[in-house]
Amino acid sequence: MIKHFSFAHGQYYHYRYHLTNLNSLNNGFSTLKNYLETIHKTCPNEYFKSGPRSSQLKFNINIEKVEVKGHELSQMAQKAIELNGKSHTNIQVFLLNNDKKTLAVEIPTWLENNEMKEFKFKEKKPLTGHIDIIRKENNNIWVWDYKPNAEKQKYALTQVYFYALMLSKRTNIPLENIRCGYFDENIAYLFKPENGRLH
Repeated sequence: MIKHFSFAHGQYYHYRYHLTNLNSLNNGFSTLKNYLETIHKTCPNEYFKSGPRSSQLKFNINIEKVEVKGHELSQMAQKAIELNGKSHTNIQVFLLNNDKKTLAVEIPTWLENNEMKEFKFKEKKPLTGHIDIIRKENNNIWVWDYKPNAEKQKYALTQVYFYALMLSKRTNIPLENIRCGYFDENIAYLFKPENGRLH
């Protein structure tokens, strides 16, 4: 049911996807299904060995976010922590095994330099990242990041916003069909990346 591949991207990242859950992507999201099924073969691994990472971006994107206490992902994270301890991997594997909406975890993705001209990055190398969790909810794709102490995170929204841009570019899924969030076991923050703009 679960496929597992490891990427040596500075450290080892353990990409996993759920075969059955991916079948829900046939209606309008076939490009994402193809991406998730083939990225272990097509990933430009050299991009991830140098250059900027989305998790290292230290500026704010102006987007209104919604705070949700007791979100279903927070509840599942709490169960995962109670069973196996507090780590990204434990929460990701728990979701893959127990949540039909979770499609894949630790997904490598990137933006080419010419795909982010409006941000005027000084760095010319591609921007890279690994999305913690991708889910399908209703008719939207959700990009999620697990953040311990989520309410104290200063740049988590920026990181996840760029994950959404990367996924949109790699799959041709419009931003209006992507939703984003970051969460811990207590609280989640949700936003629409299509509304993003620099301060």
